[in-house]
Amino acid sequence: MKIPVETSARHLHVSREDLDTLFGKGFELTKKKDLSQPDQFASGEKVTLVGPRGEFKMTILGPCRKSTQVEVSLSDARSLGIAPPVRESGDTAGSAAGKLVGPAGEVMLKEGVIIAKRHIHASPQEAERLGIKNGEAVSVKVESGDRSLIFGDVVVRVSPAYTLTMHIDTDESNAAGASGEVFGTIIR
Repeated sequence: MKIPVETSARHLHVSREDLDTLFGKGFELTKKKDLSQPDQFASGEKVTLVGPRGEFKMTILGPCRKSTQVEVSLSDARSLGIAPPVRESGDTAGSAAGKLVGPAGEVMLKEGVIIAKRHIHASPQEAERLGIKNGEAVSVKVESGDRSLIFGDVVVRVSPAYTLTMHIDTDESNAAGASGEVFGTIIR
C-alpha cells in the first residue's frame, strides 16, 4: 500500500493565550487552506520567529492547541542560531526557546521549538491494513525519481482523527528530491 508523502515546511501551532498576545484578545485565525489531516488548516496569519542569528516568518496552523509549538528544520535552526531537539509533536518539555513576534505583541517561549520527527498519520483501519501500530518505528522508501531514499525511524501515529499521510520536513524532502505527488512504501 502506497503512503502519500507530504513536506511539512516550518510552521507553528499556538495556544489561545499566545494567539491573544500576538494578535489581540479574541482574535480568530482565518482559514487559508485545508490540510490533509481532518479539521487542520493553514491560516492566513504569520508571525516572526526570532533567534540569536536570524528570523523567519512562519504560518500558523489551526485550530489553536493547548500549548504553542514551533516546528523548524535543522537548516532553519542553524540559520536562527538555535538547537532544537528532534521530537514527536507535542513533546516540547525541555525543548528550545524562541521569541515570536506578532502584530499586537510578543511571546517569549521558554520551550516549544522542535524539529518534528518524521512520522506517519493513519486511521486504525489504515494501520491495520498496513500492519503497523501506534508508536512503532518503521522504515519507508520514498520514490522520487533520481533521489529515492529510505527513511528510518519513522514514527507511526494512529488515531481515528487521522488520514493516511507521511510527513517529512523540508530538509528531508530536499534530500529525497520530493516534489509534486510523492509516495512511500513501508519496507520490512
